[in-house]
Amino acid sequence: MSIVTYGNFTFTTTSIDGVIVVDTVMRGDERGYFMETYKRPDFVKGGIDAEFVQDNRSASAQGVLRGLHFQIAHPQAKLVSVVRGSVFDVCVDMRPDSPTWGEWKGVELSAQNHRQLFIPRGFAHGFLVLSAEGAEFAYKCDDVWHADDEGGIMWSDPAIGIEWPALEGDDKFDPSKVILSERDKHHPLLEHYR
Repeated sequence: MSIVTYGNFTFTTTSIDGVIVVDTVMRGDERGYFMETYKRPDFVKGGIDAEFVQDNRSASAQGVLRGLHFQIAHPQAKLVSVVRGSVFDVCVDMRPDSPTWGEWKGVELSAQNHRQLFIPRGFAHGFLVLSAEGAEFAYKCDDVWHADDEGGIMWSDPAIGIEWPALEGDDKFDPSKVILSERDKHHPLLEHYR
């Protein structure tokens, strides 16, 4: 793991090659705050050299779990963040020749910590909304979304073993409180893609 700072950003590498946590300096006073969320020259120095072409935003209630999704023929690198509430954000390495294939990384992203996560191409991605007030999730992608190119992995695949945290107000994680789309209820296990 390495930590470098360029401009208003601190870039922390993780145990999975290419996955980088980005912490941002926020300046605020009684009037509010200001912060940069992306500055290409600093991101390139920090190890993130993606050309983003699409921005997305979603809003979800507490307990909503979106994922684990990926694009099959048109993989996307993503820079994800939260503008309201908090989520547990997860990526799973699906790069065929990667020594960390099938391993996951999870990070809490919130409007309070201003943290971002960079996920390179070749990963499945998902998040669980932790905060009682729900969350607004924002992300930049380096390729456009193709509706007919979606793949998915079961969020609870025991072979991956994601350690989902408790929702705000709970003592421990309760899978019965997870809210899934119909599609996300029926994704195959990771081994389907091996």
